[in-house]
Amino acid sequence: MKMLELKDKSRSQLEADLVDLLKMQFGLRMQHATGQLSKNSELKRVRRDVARIKTKLAEIGGGNNE
Repeated sequence: MKMLELKDKSRSQLEADLVDLLKMQFGLRMQHATGQLSKNSELKRVRRDVARIKTKLAEIGGGNNE
């Protein structure tokens, strides 16, 4: 996911994407811990996508970053 893809999304769409990515990240972490994760790069990609969405939410002014 690129920042250009996030540019046209609304705040509610970004928050929904963030929840989905956090769930995916949790699943990938569990797979990694049990040795079932075949593509380690997926963990890195999801972590960066989460950061991108949080950054965009902060730009909009609705981030939950304290």
